[in-house]
Amino acid sequence: MGKQITEMLKGTLEGLVLAILAVRTAYGYEITAWLREQGFSDIAEGTVYALLVRVEKRGLVDVEKVPSEKGPPRKVYSLNAQGREYLDEFWRTWDFLSKRLEQLRAEGEE
Repeated sequence: MGKQITEMLKGTLEGLVLAILAVRTAYGYEITAWLREQGFSDIAEGTVYALLVRVEKRGLVDVEKVPSEKGPPRKVYSLNAQGREYLDEFWRTWDFLSKRLEQLRAEGEE
């Protein structure tokens, strides 16, 4: 997979992170760790943190500073109503694309 999965992931990582936040609140390292547990081992923490800054600026998440046992407070992210709408659109787009790709694949295998 290599480079190809990296390129495809660039376009979907935002949706993946928002989908995680739809299930539970989390801070950046938790999100990165979960993605790595799911097999996305090449994702850098910095990539996730930069993405979180972008979605925060766009108003898709709410942020709460929570005291940390070690060091400064952590920023904990949760999906808000605007983020949920964006995520719903992401899933509609994903469904459209995946159906078309499966159709093309099936036609190519005939």
